Amino acid sequence: MVQIKNPEQIAKMREAGLVVAAIHAATREAAVPGATTKDLDQVARKVLAEHDAKPNFLGYGGFPATICTSVNEVVVHGIPSDDVVLKDGDVISIDCGAIIDGWHGDAAYTAFVGSGHSPELVELSRVTEESMWAGIAAMKQGNRLVDVSRAIETYIRRQPKPGGGKYGIIEDYGGHGIGTEMHMDPHLLNYVDRRRGKGPKLVPGFCLAIEPMVSLGTPRTEVLSDDWTVITTDGTWSSHWEHSVALTEQGPLVLTAPDGGRAKLAELGITAAPDPLA
Repeated sequence: MVQIKNPEQIAKMREAGLVVAAIHAATREAAVPGATTKDLDQVARKVLAEHDAKPNFLGYGGFPATICTSVNEVVVHGIPSDDVVLKDGDVISIDCGAIIDGWHGDAAYTAFVGSGHSPELVELSRVTEESMWAGIAAMKQGNRLVDVSRAIETYIRRQPKPGGGKYGIIEDYGGHGIGTEMHMDPHLLNYVDRRRGKGPKLVPGFCLAIEPMVSLGTPRTEVLSDDWTVITTDGTWSSHWEHSVALTEQGPLVLTAPDGGRAKLAELGITAAPDPLA
């Protein structure tokens, strides 16, 4: 069953989303050469404490940290560690969440550590982020879940990959519903699988975490012996972007974007819903 939220509940999710945005800002600043991924986890814990929010990753299925820190060929679910020291030229995806009064926020971004990144890596992150926004733009009343998947996949497939070949749209992981739990129905693929049908209709109160994950090579992944860390099977580097989004009567509201998604959606010809906390 898909959980439909009322405006008051969406406002609570917006509170949680703004805490996630604050974590993103703080960890992005801290993701510098010489920092460990455990350092970034400590930064996130401090932000959560400052906002009197709870982490939704810590302890989830036994996950041992507050955020996921996925470096280079790690796609998702990387565990922060004192042993992982960021160096110039690395790419890191940071995925994190927060809970306010029982309501969840969840978002991820890819950052470049230091300098010297190839145009191929810069373009990979851009394509992944823009495909996320294409999916957000498809959150319209009357559309179905598959329309979000199609928008993400179509954007990625239409982008020329520097050096040739195709981007790998990660197959085993995708977006999800979000609300009183971090992961809820429905599961959102980042590509169209006709065997799954069209999915539910998008109606006001529908909330999704839209999160494409894209690699420079294969769409296939494997899980390391820690039972969490997911890497590409061919060792190619990847990018991961995510926002939690609510569909309202006035349009989409990007719960985890500081401006509610207003500026980026305007570029796409879409008016974002009013911020209930403004």
